[in-house]
Amino acid sequence: MLELIKYIVNRFAEKQDEIQYLVNEEDDIVNVTIVLDESDMGKVIGRQGKLAKAIRTIVRSASAKEHKKYNIEIKGKGEIE
Repeated sequence: MLELIKYIVNRFAEKQDEIQYLVNEEDDIVNVTIVLDESDMGKVIGRQGKLAKAIRTIVRSASAKEHKKYNIEIKGKGEIE
């Protein structure tokens, strides 16, 4: 599933070599945090968050076969803890 997320995000981000994917898996829940350069935030999130919502919908549909729930969060480099 992570490959699908990477594929979609790489289509919209310009600085692909600076993208980080932080994955935290607990039982049937997988939390994926996508850390982007600030200049790519708007491109990946989209207007009014439509692209981010579409990514979440595609991942939710594709993950039904795995019986896992994926939570996707998109952050800028300055926002990670």
